[in-house]
Amino acid sequence: MKTSFTNQWSRYSLAVPAVLVLIFGVELFQWTFNRVYVPQGNSLVLRYKGPPLPFLPGNRPVAEPGQFAKVDENGRPLEIGILKEMRGPGRHFIWIGWWETKLIPDVTVKPGQVAVVSSKMGADLKNGQFLVDGDLDETTQKGILRKVFGPGTYRINDYAYNVKVIEEETIKSGLQVKHAGWVSIPTGYVGVVTNLTDNPITKAVPGIQDNILQPGLYPVNPNEQHVDIVGIGYTEKSLKSNLKSLDGHPILDDSGEPAVMDDESGISFPSNDGFRIHMDFTAVWGIMPDQAADVIRKFGTLDAVETKVVVPQIESICRNQGSSLGAVDLLVGETRRKFQEDVSGAFKEILLDKGLTLLHGFVRNIHIPLDVRKPIQEKFVADELKLTRDQELLTAGTEANLREAEKKVELEEERIKAETKKLVAEAAAEGEKEAEETKAETLQKTAVIARQTAELDAESTVTLGKAKAGAKQLEAEAKSELFTLAVSAFGSGSAYNEWVFATGLPKDVQLDLLYAGEGTFWTDLKGFTEVMVGRQAGEQQKTTKGK
Repeated sequence: MKTSFTNQWSRYSLAVPAVLVLIFGVELFQWTFNRVYVPQGNSLVLRYKGPPLPFLPGNRPVAEPGQFAKVDENGRPLEIGILKEMRGPGRHFIWIGWWETKLIPDVTVKPGQVAVVSSKMGADLKNGQFLVDGDLDETTQKGILRKVFGPGTYRINDYAYNVKVIEEETIKSGLQVKHAGWVSIPTGYVGVVTNLTDNPITKAVPGIQDNILQPGLYPVNPNEQHVDIVGIGYTEKSLKSNLKSLDGHPILDDSGEPAVMDDESGISFPSNDGFRIHMDFTAVWGIMPDQAADVIRKFGTLDAVETKVVVPQIESICRNQGSSLGAVDLLVGETRRKFQEDVSGAFKEILLDKGLTLLHGFVRNIHIPLDVRKPIQEKFVADELKLTRDQELLTAGTEANLREAEKKVELEEERIKAETKKLVAEAAAEGEKEAEETKAETLQKTAVIARQTAELDAESTVTLGKAKAGAKQLEAEAKSELFTLAVSAFGSGSAYNEWVFATGLPKDVQLDLLYAGEGTFWTDLKGFTEVMVGRQAGEQQKTTKGK
């Protein structure tokens, strides 16, 4: 039994170091060969290749070409191939015999850039389509993703996708310049969108779209859309005649008007009476946001609108309507005003029909030949001089009337001052009179009040005297009546006196009765009592009067 235990313990003592060596060896192998470090800004692509030896576990079927290897719910591969999910920055332990790894940088899209992504996996598109709908890692077809990706960092598996990072692109087509990529539409502009293909999600068809882009930043796929940046609002276009000048100063003719240099500048046409007329015209026109798409659709660019519509229509309208008038009609105020209104109205209707907006159309200058202008100007000057003289006569008459009115005003002012002084004096006299009358009435009322006060004082003195006398009388009568009632109560005056005497004696007086029989002592004592009672009654009356 002892030998068996010894043998078992020997086997255990040998197994424990072997296990420790095995664990240490595995960990050393892990940290030496299987450890993969992924730095920040990179990702790790994994490809499962199966066991390095046929007899080892882990054999799997091969994934279909152009597809990721399938995995179970825990992420373990079910097929040999590249895994869809990549590993992020950090330390990872991958068995080198079963796996292949590839370190790829993440896609960084900076501000002002967009990323255009192409899918390399999935089914082929049909019917000439080349854009794929869906997001990263969700696409099932090959082609360019319709969605572009703005600034940020993206972990994209290069086995499935190609990425192209672009900034704002400009595409020139003749005179047109279109934009795509990171499109910036500044304030005062809108973006007119041209679709290069249809969009089954939004139901948009190829061509220029009616919906415009407001000012802002937009990521635009250059394979799907191009954007025309169109300025909105009003702009000014003037057609002016070249004038003769010397050292930068215009040369004036005999009537003081600038002379036209040639017939090529401005708007030139013959009047119906055969004179050459030169005209300057200014148009303030523009495009509103709801007109921008139609303008690009019809004309292509704003420069084309100006050269194909605005300038030709100004020249055509002015020449057609100006040639129907005589030179004098274009110079005289009423007919010239009507000509300007007609030209502006016709020009506005044409621009409106073209999808444009006219704010103002001005006929600025009409240069009439000197032979026509000079006699008319002299006639106008003569008429103006006559009007000036008539106006001077009218002014003189008006001035005389003004002076007369000023005199009347001064006279009326003096009269008002005199009337005012008179009214002030009358008011002052009336005020003094009322004050004296008030003073006399006050003195009279004061005397009456004083007399009434004296009468009341006298009455109060008499009343008070009567009250005091009555009080004394009532007091005396009360005392007399009190004495009478006391005497009546005792039955006789002598009895009342004896009672008064007895009540007036001190409490500590001791009385002794001595009987001497019938004799003189009692008789004398009786007389003494009457004398004492009478004296005490007299003192009591004095005391009462003193009070």
